[in-house]
Amino acid sequence: MGHKNVAGVDVQGWRVEVSHNWDVLGPFPIHAREQHFLSPSFPLNLSEPVDLAATWPSSYADGGAVGWTKAQSTEVGLLEVSFPHIRRRLSRWDSLRATEGWAALQHHSLLRTTLTVHPPSSAVSRTEPRLLVNLLQGSLFTIRPSSDYAGFVPEWHAGNIYMIHRAAPNTISLPVPPSLDSPTTYDFFLSGDYEIRLFGDPRHDTSSNGVPKLSITVTFEIEDPNAVPEPVVRDTSHDVACDFVGGWAFGEALGIGLQSKHGWWTVVDVVSTDAISEVCCVILLSLSEQMQIAPTQTRIVPLQISQTGPLSLDHLDFSLKLKSKDGKDAVVAVTIPIRQYEAWTLPAVRTGGIKASYLYASSMPTAFLVAPPEEPNVDGPQPPILALHGAGLDVFEWDFWIKALPRERHGWVIAPTGRTEWGLDWHGPSTKEAWSTVAALQRILDARESWRAWGIPEDTKVLLMGHSNGGQGAWYTSARFPDRVLGVIPAAGYIKSQAYVPWVMSRSAHYVDPGLRAVLDSSLTPDDNDLFLTNVVHTPILAIHGGDDDNVPVWHTREAVSVVRTWNPQANITYREDPGEPHWYDSLFAREDVASFLSANLASEKSVTLPLSFTLTVAIPSDSGTMHGWAIQSLSVPGRLSRIAVTMDVGTIDVRTSNVDAFTIPVGLLPRDLVNSPIVVDGQTITLDEASWEQPEFILGLAKESTWTVSPYSPSSTITIARTGRIANFLTTHAPFTIVAATNVPSQLSSALRIAHDLNIYHKLDAEIIDDDEATRRLRDGQLGAGNIAVLSIGATGPFATALLEQKKTPFELEDGVLSLRGRKLDGPSTATLFLHPHPSNPDGLTLFVHGSDAAGQERARRLFPIRTGIAVPDWIVIGPHADERGSGGVESAGVWGNDWTWNEVMSAF
Repeated sequence: MGHKNVAGVDVQGWRVEVSHNWDVLGPFPIHAREQHFLSPSFPLNLSEPVDLAATWPSSYADGGAVGWTKAQSTEVGLLEVSFPHIRRRLSRWDSLRATEGWAALQHHSLLRTTLTVHPPSSAVSRTEPRLLVNLLQGSLFTIRPSSDYAGFVPEWHAGNIYMIHRAAPNTISLPVPPSLDSPTTYDFFLSGDYEIRLFGDPRHDTSSNGVPKLSITVTFEIEDPNAVPEPVVRDTSHDVACDFVGGWAFGEALGIGLQSKHGWWTVVDVVSTDAISEVCCVILLSLSEQMQIAPTQTRIVPLQISQTGPLSLDHLDFSLKLKSKDGKDAVVAVTIPIRQYEAWTLPAVRTGGIKASYLYASSMPTAFLVAPPEEPNVDGPQPPILALHGAGLDVFEWDFWIKALPRERHGWVIAPTGRTEWGLDWHGPSTKEAWSTVAALQRILDARESWRAWGIPEDTKVLLMGHSNGGQGAWYTSARFPDRVLGVIPAAGYIKSQAYVPWVMSRSAHYVDPGLRAVLDSSLTPDDNDLFLTNVVHTPILAIHGGDDDNVPVWHTREAVSVVRTWNPQANITYREDPGEPHWYDSLFAREDVASFLSANLASEKSVTLPLSFTLTVAIPSDSGTMHGWAIQSLSVPGRLSRIAVTMDVGTIDVRTSNVDAFTIPVGLLPRDLVNSPIVVDGQTITLDEASWEQPEFILGLAKESTWTVSPYSPSSTITIARTGRIANFLTTHAPFTIVAATNVPSQLSSALRIAHDLNIYHKLDAEIIDDDEATRRLRDGQLGAGNIAVLSIGATGPFATALLEQKKTPFELEDGVLSLRGRKLDGPSTATLFLHPHPSNPDGLTLFVHGSDAAGQERARRLFPIRTGIAVPDWIVIGPHADERGSGGVESAGVWGNDWTWNEVMSAF
């Protein structure tokens, strides 16, 4: 190749060379998610030349400035970057962390190299190629022309920062077509962001001498779309299957990974091969719904399983039929391996678990792992253990998790995935999936007569367990759904992300108005586990932590236990700290106290005594269940914390509310000696007639107008609870997402594909991309479905967005074709606006507008799409170009909607 420091890949005549020489600029202090507000190329403007002799301010460097340095990647694309010169006269980084702790290690750097695309040597393939980029543990990247970049607007693509398995690479169209006659060089920029949760404490890396080190892998392939043998190809990494027990599927669904290499394709049917008559006779695979796949998009085709008899094969063969937008047909052959068990009582199954499957959110094939009990039920169905894994752990690839969990003689152990190894830290869709696996297992066991003796109760409670991120998830889930939890064993869990690695080195904090910052930070309140521990003070808890944990400091569990005991000194909580033990150790769950705790709290007929006083805490009502049957339905000021304090004494039920607009009381669950007692709410007496007290399922609804009034709630009522509070709630959907964009505009199609790609990688959430005309037709015909809808627009809104905005369901509206809010037009240069809006047909669904005043504005809006936890974006936000260097200091306005999508003055910075 003629270059010592390049690597080349040759495909169909096109060739890409990637330099192993990298220019590095940094480090700059940031907090853990700040790169979603700042420009990923901070401090550079990529529409200007790069000056490799320039320096930039950074408080991490002696003298207060940093310049460019050099690094080299290996032949396999591994790039390790560190800054050992930082504070070199005072033990390098140690002086920084001596005062700021782990927060001082968080930093941003900008990495740059070049890649050169060579045209084919002959006319074999002269069409424009695409790049396949696989970036591991880097946050964002872009490709820029090496010249003529004035006015260039970079398209930033999210890397696979968590190294999630089974992730499709990014398929990239080059910013300008390469020459067909000579090599074309491009600049490749990468945002390298160091986070403790990703890379660990550098003090435990003997090769780093305590210096934080980025370890990023980036690889490139080149692809000629017209040289691909088939327009639609299999992506077996995305397949979802279940095991078979006694010849019967231990699941409800299969998922088949497909990618469109070019063109729009719709999966229209599934066809058995007829080669194996046994398959045709005893098993039927049916397409849940037709599925459209956009160019370069990867989707998982959902198939439902039904059987008339046992199956003894070790694989299934069938085909999927597809049709393109221009009327062409295609057939994709599929082979799915099957793992067969004669019975789940085999030792191998008890050790390694069984893979089960179901359709999450109506049509997303999802697998989870279960460990069966040793014996069938004796005294009726037994509640299961729901076990939440730690961050980065693939329950199917690494079986130590299912093996480490304690077994019950008559109880199942359920190990959900959380959507992916990281998911959303067991919040949002990860929480929904955890509960969905419990319901799915109940259905699977109930589907066969011979399995019902091993069944679990319908709408069963669970015993929650979790380790590390899963320990945090156990705190989170039990405090949001206390009535569904029999007991909790949180191990090595952190309290909340902001406490794990504090935000004290935030760049944004130097520029953002404190009032605005409070509004932004309100979107993190639902994740602050310590605020919700009032809800678990009457739940049995066994908290565990290793005394020498160097991953999650032991003080997290100590503090959580302290908060619980502060709320209730008599709380049934036990804390076990194991001296000398690290983050994980084999005996963590294998001790007598765990076995005793499980035995005491998994009894199917366990009686529950209603405490005489308790406090219910809620942030977003739709994110929480009931506590002792009580529920907060809506808040007086959405965006602020809401609480109900209940005290029951002789002849009186006293209720004190804080920021509560409506709530319900389960009259039938109140102590019998309080029947006909007055219910005093904030000093106001509510009197019920005798008939209400006699109805065991009667639910008293109270709403606050000028005074508390009885609302028309009853056992048969369907109570719609608002899901607003933060844009992250958009990720919790009842069906696949619909992304609406002007797909004939390359930049809009690119944005839609990148959002769909990010949803796939980070959460295995499915999305269909449609154009404005199709969305408008579905709106007119009532066929938009139940899934949440993302609407993308640049400048003038399209017909679908216009139709929704003309309904005036929120304060956003159109003035002279320009998006505006309360009379202010949002058309400033590079301005991004994101806001939640009611779903057009599903009262439990959401619509998210992702709008840019221009192409740069939409790029900014797309980066704030809430793929990860810790991104502080409330119900609506307007952010301008100053964010590139000031982070959230560039937010122009933001807020939380009031009830019924109204303006919320208290929680708006405008």
